[in-house]
Amino acid sequence: MLNILINAYAVAPNWGSEQGMGWNWIINIAKHCKCYVITEGEWQKEIEEALLELPQKENIKFYYNPVSEKVRKMCWNQGDWRFYYYYHKWQKKTLAIAQQICKEEKIDITHQLNMIGFREPGLLWRIKGIPHVWGPIGGMENIPTSFLKDINWKYRTFLTLKNMINQLQYKYKQNVRKAIKHSDILVAAVSGVKTIIEKEYNKPVILINETGCKIDTNNETSIKKDKKDDNTLNIIWVGKFDFRKQLELALSAIAKVKHINVKLHICGTGNEQQINYYSQMCKTLDITDKCIWHGQTKHDVVLKLMKECDALLFTSISEGTPHVVLEAISNDLPVICHDVCGQGDIVTDETGFKIELSTAKESSAKFGKILENIYNNRNIIKDKSNNCQKRKLELSWEVKTQQMIEIYNKLITM
Repeated sequence: MLNILINAYAVAPNWGSEQGMGWNWIINIAKHCKCYVITEGEWQKEIEEALLELPQKENIKFYYNPVSEKVRKMCWNQGDWRFYYYYHKWQKKTLAIAQQICKEEKIDITHQLNMIGFREPGLLWRIKGIPHVWGPIGGMENIPTSFLKDINWKYRTFLTLKNMINQLQYKYKQNVRKAIKHSDILVAAVSGVKTIIEKEYNKPVILINETGCKIDTNNETSIKKDKKDDNTLNIIWVGKFDFRKQLELALSAIAKVKHINVKLHICGTGNEQQINYYSQMCKTLDITDKCIWHGQTKHDVVLKLMKECDALLFTSISEGTPHVVLEAISNDLPVICHDVCGQGDIVTDETGFKIELSTAKESSAKFGKILENIYNNRNIIKDKSNNCQKRKLELSWEVKTQQMIEIYNKLITM
C-alpha cells in the first residue's frame, strides 16, 4: 500500500465546493492508499467525528495547521486578495510539517490537492527524492470579455484588469512556474486549463475534473418523484448572486417564456445591493410571479428540490467543475448551461443542453428557446433524465479515484 502525503487546505465532510472536494478525494484514495493529510483546522471537529464512521479510517491521518479567524474570513470573502499573503505563509508552515512527516514516515508520493486555484501551488514539490503530483488545477481561464460590455464601466474595468493579471500570473508568476517545472504529474480540473498549461509550458497534462458524483448503492436518489399534474415547468437555479454566476441570464430567459407555465426556483443569496438589484429586475421584466426565492438554502433542501424540478439552469460563465452540476446529474436532473469550463466537460448532449458562449443577449435568447422546447416536449427531459444514470457512473468518485491511483502507480514505476 502506497503512502501519500496530501496538502489540502480545505477539507470537510458533508460539504460541497473545495471542502467537500478535498474530503471526497481523501476518503476515496484512502480505500487504496495510506493518506497523511495536512489541512487547515476550521473543520477539525467535523472531520474527527466523520472519521469514526469510516471503514478506511486507519488509512487516514490528519495534521492540522490552523489559521486565525481573521484569515478565515478573508478566505470566505472570495475576491479578497489579502488572503493569498496569509495562504502563502500557511504553505511555508505546511512544508515544514510535511518535511517532518517525511522524516517519521516512508512517503511514496506527495500530492498538492487543494485549493485548486493555480496561484498558490503549495511547496511540497521542494521535497527532494519524492515524486510530486499537482492537481486538479483550476482558475486559469479568463472571464469572457463578451459579457463585460453591458456592465458599468467601473466593474468592467475591474474584471478586464483581473483577466490581465490572471494571464500574467499563469505565465510568469515564479512559484507557479517552479511548481509546474518540478511536478512529476500535472492534473487539470477542466479542459481549458489543460490547454493553457500544455501551450504555455509544453508539458503533458492529465484531465480529471476535481469533483465527482456520489453513487447511492440503494439507488434511492436516482428515482425522481412523480411530477404533479399541473403542467408546470419547474426550473432550479443555484448559486451566489455574483457576476460569474449570471443570475440575470436566468431571469432574462424566464422573461422570454413568461407566456408559458414556468417557475424558476432560485437557491442562493448575495449582499443587500445584489438582492435589491435582482428583485427590481424581476419587477421590470414582469416575472415576479414566475420566481420562487428560496434564499440561502440547506444542502438537503436543494437536493430535494432537484428531485422535484425538471432541469437545472446553470448560467455561470466562469467556473472550475461546479459541484451543483454533478449533484444535478446524480439526481437525474438534466442541465442547461454554456459549453465552457467544467460544466462543458461533464454535461453531454445526452444529459443536458449546452449553448456556445457568445453574448449575454444571445445566451438569454437561446436559454429561453430551450425552456420553451422542453415545455412543449416533455419526453426530451424524460430521456435526458434517464441518460443521467450512465453518465453519473462515468463521473463517479470511484472512477476518478481509480484514475488517480493509476497516476500514483505510474509514478512509482517511472
